[in-house]
Amino acid sequence: MPKPRPPAPLDPAVYARVFEVHPEGAQVLEELTLRFMRPAKRTGGIDAVLETYHRDGARSVIEFIVNRINQANGVPTHDDDE
Repeated sequence: MPKPRPPAPLDPAVYARVFEVHPEGAQVLEELTLRFMRPAKRTGGIDAVLETYHRDGARSVIEFIVNRINQANGVPTHDDDE
């Protein structure tokens, strides 16, 4: 069975409209930011390291959305992963 193709990337303007222009989208982004943009855990041994990796994964989604909004607004971004 062939591997499914990834979806075509959305225009960054879509992210700006959804999360910046639309009031409810802005509220959603604010809630996501408060919930998932948590700092690294600094104590607790290996469990802290694993928790930090988990937090970093969640944070990367918010950073992706914010980078798209910035691109739509003409702000230079540093998307090395794309």
